[in-house]
Amino acid sequence: MSETSEDVISSAEMSNSLAALATANCHVGAHIKCIRHTEDIFNPEDPKIRYTASKMTVYDEANVKWHEREERVVEVKRLKKALLEVDKLCIKPLVKNHKSFLYAVYKQQYLEYIEHQETQKAFTFLNKRLKPLEHLQTTPNEFKDLCYLLTAKAVHDAPSFRNWDGIEQFQNMLNFENTEKDGSVHVPPNRLLTLLHQAFAYQIEFSRYHPRVAPRVNTLLQDYTSFVIPNAVRATLIGHRSNVKCVEFVGEGGREIVSGSSDNTLRLWDTETSKEISVLEGHESRIWDVSSNKHGTMVSSASGDGTIKLWDIKANQYTCVSSLSGNSSDVYTVKFHPGDNHVVSGGYDKIIRLYDIVTGQLVKIFTGHELSVSKTIFNPLGNLIISGSKDNTIKFWDIVSGLCIRTISSHLGEVTSVAMNSNGTLLLSSSKDNSNRLWDVRTGRPIKRLKGHQNTSKNFIRAGFVNNSLIVGGSEDGIVYIWDQDTGEVLQKLRGHGGMVYDCIWNPKQSLFVSCSDDKTLKTWWYDENLPLEL
Repeated sequence: MSETSEDVISSAEMSNSLAALATANCHVGAHIKCIRHTEDIFNPEDPKIRYTASKMTVYDEANVKWHEREERVVEVKRLKKALLEVDKLCIKPLVKNHKSFLYAVYKQQYLEYIEHQETQKAFTFLNKRLKPLEHLQTTPNEFKDLCYLLTAKAVHDAPSFRNWDGIEQFQNMLNFENTEKDGSVHVPPNRLLTLLHQAFAYQIEFSRYHPRVAPRVNTLLQDYTSFVIPNAVRATLIGHRSNVKCVEFVGEGGREIVSGSSDNTLRLWDTETSKEISVLEGHESRIWDVSSNKHGTMVSSASGDGTIKLWDIKANQYTCVSSLSGNSSDVYTVKFHPGDNHVVSGGYDKIIRLYDIVTGQLVKIFTGHELSVSKTIFNPLGNLIISGSKDNTIKFWDIVSGLCIRTISSHLGEVTSVAMNSNGTLLLSSSKDNSNRLWDVRTGRPIKRLKGHQNTSKNFIRAGFVNNSLIVGGSEDGIVYIWDQDTGEVLQKLRGHGGMVYDCIWNPKQSLFVSCSDDKTLKTWWYDENLPLEL
């Protein structure tokens, strides 16, 4: 069925709007630039944002009970009003026999009359109520000062009542808790809002691309990242002596890049300077895949020598700390579990293996594929393994039971790659039928077919998600392809490699792409405002 003219126009408008959004940034690298928080950036009234629980947590941690404080203010007002009409209550037997209490109540009422300049009422009250209880005065001159107040301008003119503070003095006698508890901290008004504004301003300030106009933040679940579509080579990383099969940013921060090659080595590169940091040697055959834990302290590599090696790269050690064996032939794929304590692997022998990296022991095997396993990953929750195979299928494995719970077999060629978006709702697969496909994980049905690239030979051409809005992948024609996830249209083609591109990876913290190629190089890609986007 052919597309209507309206569909074509809609796709063009979508591509243009994404391009406009992506070009509304200027690259600043690691420079510091102040972004002042405004309502344009973060609107706390946005219905998409819910922070009530966080607000209450801040209040609780500061030991402030706002509702109790408001109720206390209301009670103080009621008590102050009642004191002026306390006569009716003081004739009750319960109060009448407590002379000291009566003296304190009468004194307070008398002082209130003085404060309100009701001198005649105060004089009558002094003779009728306080004079009979004069012997209960708290200081020798207190009653004398009470009499003096009849001719004074204010209560504070008398020495005994210089520090009188209205109703507060009487509250203290009743042990009314009017002060904050020891160690409590006052929360300034709108404190959480201030912190959120500061947090978003900080995130924008330290992003690699600064927006020319104030961006709109509409979620508290993710950090702000600038939206870019690269159009130019930033740097070429040269050092490998053979084709570079795989590449990965190290950790979530992505300050280093690790690559694996057919020269049997892994190499670490500094993301900012593009300089080589170290060469990791130890494998006896080509390296098919690399993976990093999320903290960036360890890297795993899968090799044609049948082993998986774990490399400690924290504190600049760059040493092999473990070698996981058990595979009888090439290991094509390795991936860290979200919990960082396990890795999963697959290879030529059709078997998927789960290892405990702390003990180095094989935990479980998963069998069912009829040909080599080309790629294995975990879902974000870490309870499933998803595998792609040369038998044209994608399988979902339950880690606890070890059973295959779903098989997708719609591809017409070998599956070379699988990837999952951050919330685990979409699956992306690459196949040698010249297509990348999007799948709905809940139903197992295809959503989009992404075309334009080439993937038909024996190599593993792979693809992945970018910020859950774009898809990027390699191609045998030496071009990096970027697709719009919603429309499936090609948004950009990145040219620069001299041989087939095996993979291209995106890191949101660095706002950077890195690709690996058959031409023995890696390339980082960024947006150059002086060059046009190829749409």
